[in-house]
Amino acid sequence: MKYYIIAGEASGDLHASFLMKSIKRNDADAVFRAWGGDLMAAQGAEIVKHYRDLAFMGFAEVLQNLKTIFNNISFCKKDILQFEPDVLILVDYPGFNLRIAKFAKQQGLKVIYYISPQIWAWKKSRVHSIKKYVDKMLVILPFEKEFYAKYNYDVDFVGHPLLDSINKEKLLEKEVFLKESKLQEKPIIALLPGSRKQEVSKMLEQMLLVESNFKDYQFVIAGVETLGQEFYNEILENSEAKVLFGQTHNIVVNATAALVTSGTATLETAIIGTPEVVCYTGNWLSYQIAKRIVDIEYISLVNLIMDKLVVTELIQSELNKQNLIKELDKILPNGNNRETMLEDFKLLRQKLGNKGASDNAAEIIDDFLEYHKTAETELSADAVCITKNNTQSK
Repeated sequence: MKYYIIAGEASGDLHASFLMKSIKRNDADAVFRAWGGDLMAAQGAEIVKHYRDLAFMGFAEVLQNLKTIFNNISFCKKDILQFEPDVLILVDYPGFNLRIAKFAKQQGLKVIYYISPQIWAWKKSRVHSIKKYVDKMLVILPFEKEFYAKYNYDVDFVGHPLLDSINKEKLLEKEVFLKESKLQEKPIIALLPGSRKQEVSKMLEQMLLVESNFKDYQFVIAGVETLGQEFYNEILENSEAKVLFGQTHNIVVNATAALVTSGTATLETAIIGTPEVVCYTGNWLSYQIAKRIVDIEYISLVNLIMDKLVVTELIQSELNKQNLIKELDKILPNGNNRETMLEDFKLLRQKLGNKGASDNAAEIIDDFLEYHKTAETELSADAVCITKNNTQSK
């Protein structure tokens, strides 16, 4: 089978790569063409466009890059037609992928969506487009199945792929990690400031404000390799914090606590089991627009899944030195919120389905394609019989 996959962000590249690995177990002859990243390429995908060239954060940033976005959409449509895939698999990235879903369906292609757009947060009306243009929706958050059911749309909950990726990693013991990373013999506070340049600049400057208040700890930053050491050095000019690249999960699993920029990383940190404070500050205009149209009580996936405040969220003006110190104190050893948070993290992992999301998704995709292949074969056979009977009757 020929699979065309579109993942427009780093997290999508990760989850799609695991899905591809599972698909290959069911389909040894699978051919992949994709929009994604290095992890998908490592699984054998021919990468059309790298996600680094696709990610624009916030409403203002999207407006500034509209021409590039529309050019990418136009190019993608032509590339899909040229490749002639058996199925199109879309991974999150809704602004782009929902437009491609409509186009693909109009061309008679089979469309599968893996990792639902967060339409339960805003633009709920998109559910009608999804029902119309997506043949099979595979969701990774337990409450999403209930959300779609309200609109009479049956979706499949497959579990969360982060559980698979974290469980399969060979994470280092603390002594080994400290030695190999040339860190001090001090407990760690992990800093996860995000993945995009503008995001990291803003978030890391805020997070580092508390460094002098926690002298008994060392601050370790989960760095993004594509941004490079020099980029971080400019921010760390007056700091003792250390940047490690390609070690995010090792940093988090060996940390006493973490400050984490809102996004997938908040869920990763919770699954690993490290107490955290969720942080976010962004473009003023983007935030003002989002505040008026987003229909959710929390911004963190941890709190949304648990349907209660498990991790503190410091947003915009609330993200300041005083609040960071206060909330970080609460989740360090002897802090009054640490043990409660750890217990909630255990319940969170249970809600997410424990493991097997990629295999579950691949199995559903395989069954879907086999069903349609059989149906099309039977339809062709019926058409031949009808033609023969009409010829004989003449």
